[in-house]
Amino acid sequence: MTAGGYLLYHSIGQYPDKASDLARAMAGFADAWGAADDGQWPVVLGLRARFVDRWRDILGAAPDTVTTCESVTQGVAMLMGALPSGYLRGRKVLVAGDCFPSNHFLLTGLQQSLGFELRTVPARQGNTWVEDEDIAAAWTHDVGLAILTWVSSTSSHRSDIAALAAHGRSMGSLVGVDLTQAAGLLPFSVAGTGVDFAISTSLKWMCGTPGAGALYVSPDLTAECQPTLRGWFSQPDPFNWDFGKFSYAPDIRRFDSGTPGVMAAVASLPAMDWHAGLDHAGLVAHNRRLTARLIEAVQALGLPMQTPLAEAQRGGSVMVRLPDSHPAAAVVAQLRSRGVWTDARGQALRMSPGVMTKLDGVERALEALGEALG
Repeated sequence: MTAGGYLLYHSIGQYPDKASDLARAMAGFADAWGAADDGQWPVVLGLRARFVDRWRDILGAAPDTVTTCESVTQGVAMLMGALPSGYLRGRKVLVAGDCFPSNHFLLTGLQQSLGFELRTVPARQGNTWVEDEDIAAAWTHDVGLAILTWVSSTSSHRSDIAALAAHGRSMGSLVGVDLTQAAGLLPFSVAGTGVDFAISTSLKWMCGTPGAGALYVSPDLTAECQPTLRGWFSQPDPFNWDFGKFSYAPDIRRFDSGTPGVMAAVASLPAMDWHAGLDHAGLVAHNRRLTARLIEAVQALGLPMQTPLAEAQRGGSVMVRLPDSHPAAAVVAQLRSRGVWTDARGQALRMSPGVMTKLDGVERALEALGEALG
């Protein structure tokens, strides 16, 4: 069975020769790190810097504004813990009800220690995503920070980040955005949207590895931040070991702390290099052709869409609700038996075609889905 039925780019992205590229990268790391000389750090920190540069290109970010983090959740925690208290204490933090659950778990736990109240904007009755106008309506002058979700992981609904960020600035709020579900597929510019910070991982459309997150913070906001998790790499000169003379680096390096973990960045770099060489307009067009076919067919099957029909309002995924009479796990297993790879959240079946997905794989998925539903 070919890989043409791979529809999991909302989860883990794959590309041709990923396994061999990853093996070569890890072998190269082993050779450098295992050599009995003093060349280890120049090699691995150089690879980490290349990883960061790849992310800067994706985000349209200036030098010295992007660093690594383990996950989106960790990146949000790093940023919020560094903010001056006036941004949060006694104010509201705004999120949508279709944000990634991990972020909501974090924010719920931070309310007491950072002194803010979490305001979660619900979806309208019968809707699977939160409308931008509802977010704007809940976004009042008492909101100190809003963390937006560009594309929802449960509906593939895409928010207009530039418009929401402009509203946030009129409210005097900081604006952050979780880019995870569409970064690397759809174009995004931190300058063009005016967000104060952005976070993502490399797992999905960039086809990277776990732990390879990226955090962007605008220079103006960076200058105000004092991360609580700090260490020798937070300084202008990491080799300043004078206990009485610690100072924060003037740029994004202040969000680093102790000796940086490099393995995820090194392991993801081959995928990021591959991604940088893509015809990105062609990738989007390929995704749009296959998602259009999926939408047409699942509607013909009578399945309720959980993804907006308008192309401008969705990311790269198609999500449909399966009947309660057909448990999602059983449907996913039946698709898997036909060489079609999907997943589900509750009764929502998620399908995301990427670079390795082929039309024959999509047709096989639709045939298998029809059989599974009887």
